[in-house]
Amino acid sequence: MISKFKKVFVLAPHTDDGELGAGGTIAKLIENGAEVYYFAFSTAEESVPEGHPSNILEIEVKNATKKLGIKKENVIIYHYKVRKLNYARQEILEDLVKHKRKILPDLVLMPSLHDIHQDHSTIAQEGLRAFKNSTVLGYELIWNNLTFNTTSFVKLEERHIECKCNALKEYKSQDGRVYMSQEFIYALAKTRGVQIGTEYAESFEVIRWIIQ
Repeated sequence: MISKFKKVFVLAPHTDDGELGAGGTIAKLIENGAEVYYFAFSTAEESVPEGHPSNILEIEVKNATKKLGIKKENVIIYHYKVRKLNYARQEILEDLVKHKRKILPDLVLMPSLHDIHQDHSTIAQEGLRAFKNSTVLGYELIWNNLTFNTTSFVKLEERHIECKCNALKEYKSQDGRVYMSQEFIYALAKTRGVQIGTEYAESFEVIRWIIQ
């Protein structure tokens, strides 16, 4: 049961990835008493749309994670350069190991190992190296997934999807991206729900499952 997880790490290569891939599940985990930590590795300052301050995504991720219920002190933001995380593999691994030793998460949510974006792939690979003693699930970002194994599901209620949508609305600098729309978020959640006979769900790849 999801309530068994007490310390959860969410690994987001860029601000918004964690919410997009697992926002409903994060809301449900917090609702069930889990302590959730959110790690954003790049604020993509080089890719900020014209007309916005360079730190807009850092501001937006703080607002978005607050909407999900994550404590502000549990949101850790790094400033690695967007699309160049693979040049900082060792530093990222050391960051992850440092936090693992301090907190000892029992669940890690991170990009799929089949995610073809270079930054997402780096975080997935280094996450797998760092968290050998934790259950690790890969979240889906279908526009980046060459393939995705729907090997686990989290049943969600409409309030969890609504919470996810409200969090994503904080990314006003990303307006216009189809995958940020409420219509898309609900459609995917309904699709995953149909697969398991419930109204809404999020799906994850089982990368490592530790049974107590």
